[in-house]
Amino acid sequence: MKVVTFGEIMLRLAPFGYLRFLQEPSFQATFGGGEANVAVSLSNFGIDTKFVTKLPNNDIALGCVRELNKYGVDTSSISFGGDRMGIYFLEKGASMRGSKVIYDRKYSSISMAKKEDFDWDTILNDCTLFHFTGITPAISDSLAEITLEAVKTAKKKGITVSCDLNYRKKLWSKEKANKVMSSLMPYVDICIANEEDAQDVFNISANADLNAGKLDRGRYESVAKQLVDMFNFKKVAITLRESISANDNNWGAMIYSNGVANYSKTYSIRIVDRVGGGDSFGAGLIYSLLNNYSDKDAIEFAAAASALKQTIEGDFSLISVNEVESLVSGNIGGRVQR
Repeated sequence: MKVVTFGEIMLRLAPFGYLRFLQEPSFQATFGGGEANVAVSLSNFGIDTKFVTKLPNNDIALGCVRELNKYGVDTSSISFGGDRMGIYFLEKGASMRGSKVIYDRKYSSISMAKKEDFDWDTILNDCTLFHFTGITPAISDSLAEITLEAVKTAKKKGITVSCDLNYRKKLWSKEKANKVMSSLMPYVDICIANEEDAQDVFNISANADLNAGKLDRGRYESVAKQLVDMFNFKKVAITLRESISANDNNWGAMIYSNGVANYSKTYSIRIVDRVGGGDSFGAGLIYSLLNNYSDKDAIEFAAAASALKQTIEGDFSLISVNEVESLVSGNIGGRVQR
């Protein structure tokens, strides 16, 4: 089986630890981006994975390609051209101080991409599943058109398509997100979301206070059902986060299909780095469904994979199937492995 993911990967610059922007002059440079994070996670799970994007032909971008290759991700379909790689700055929050992200991605190579940069018929050859997020079509109008071409090609080839809604208010308005994502959703089989995504993009509400930190799980079955009714998804997965503080979250998830909802157990996480947590969830879900897990087992695997990722610095989830399965089986003590 092979998974192809498509989107932007950026240079991530972050102060060390919990320092604020420019509290000290040093920044830690790594790489990250929604679909690239999924590709790395799946590759670490042993899935044949290809990541597709457009990058400038310079040393920073080539260093990024080497980093992806280090984790076994196929980068052979990356297009090269344009002037710059997108950058994002991350300041990690602590206690009641939330994290902050500043984007510097305007005129990045992928945002300026053209349809002829990607031969989807060739790229998707022998592909089992194609994955993208709502971030990708939000970057530019041309990228929205390219994404639409990709999902149409995937459906013609009988390829399963998954999408993480991932609404980003810094990239586009709710109105534009609704219009563009509504044109893409008919080609999607598996939809991944949280309560904010569903509300912001499709005006589907869980009738919950998103800032209060408390979740009423029963409301989310209605959200999932409305999404299925609206777009005929085969499965909808919703992540459930109770935000106690920037450092401490309760984390779980739900999957809905054929009118039945299955919930994972809830994990209490002392967060090291929450960026990429949703991507690790998506990768865990994709891995388990491709391996024919039941919905209950799939949502348990995905939630555990995401919980583990949030204990790891950086965007990439550097965990194995065995580690996820150990957590699912109840090994939550964090004892030293000797």
